[in-house]
Amino acid sequence: MTRIATCLWFDKGGEEAARFYCSLIPNSEVTNVARFNPEDPENTLVEYKLNGVPYQHLSAGPHFTQSEAASIVVITEDQEETDRYWDALTADGGRESMCGWLKDRWGVNWQVFPRKLTELTMAPGEAGERARQAMFKMKRIDLAAVQAAHDGVAA
Repeated sequence: MTRIATCLWFDKGGEEAARFYCSLIPNSEVTNVARFNPEDPENTLVEYKLNGVPYQHLSAGPHFTQSEAASIVVITEDQEETDRYWDALTADGGRESMCGWLKDRWGVNWQVFPRKLTELTMAPGEAGERARQAMFKMKRIDLAAVQAAHDGVAA
């Protein structure tokens, strides 16, 4: 069977990042670590699954960097879960961006937002437009504030 996985390039720290992600996201595991150079333990290919989705981290030097053109998306069930992922991924040098986007301490880009956000921001008419405008002003998504904007309730 053909196997497909997303591979992310790291200067170094790919194994540490994969193990952190697996500790954060339920039903996740590191499945293989291959070391290419015994004199450089950072030179690795790490294979892992995040909630069953396969990924690879290739730690092979500073030749390429992460870009906002690619991100890992975590769709949460509620604000509490959103906050838990957000806090963990922005800790220790991660950076917030706009509209539920962030960059973790390794430079990997993530989108973290509650499932209901899509329903609210894609609603037809003025309700959806109000929800989108509220979201556009946020870094971490505040679902209650987006819901209030959608409903036309003043904050």
